[in-house]
Amino acid sequence: MEPLTEQRHVPGPLVFGFLRLVSVSRARQLALTSAITEYCRRHELTLAGVYMERGSSTPSAFVGMLDALTATQSYGVVLPTPSHLGPKAIAAERRSQLTEARAHLLLIRGEQTTPPGAAAPPLAAGGTE
Repeated sequence: MEPLTEQRHVPGPLVFGFLRLVSVSRARQLALTSAITEYCRRHELTLAGVYMERGSSTPSAFVGMLDALTATQSYGVVLPTPSHLGPKAIAAERRSQLTEARAHLLLIRGEQTTPPGAAAPPLAAGGTE
């Protein structure tokens, strides 16, 4: 008799981590990478890798991550905070690119975004836009 699904190792949704590291120590880099790894473990996500952008002049890490997201049909991207997408103008463009790739943006800290194709959540009682 076959074991139940709960008794088998079933991989979680595939995600990638992304870090924008500007003037960050090696210890901070390791701490941020560990935070992404732990977040994925707690939320039963399969972390395929962590892309690291080390300067604002070469966005190749983000472009590479987008290519990997598309090629693997991954669930999304895990970031420590929204600021890892870059300055406001760059972050807005990157959010748009992630939406086009139908990737979920998962934040360890900060505001959560609505998954692609889902309706925005209703405002809480007494909330304003």
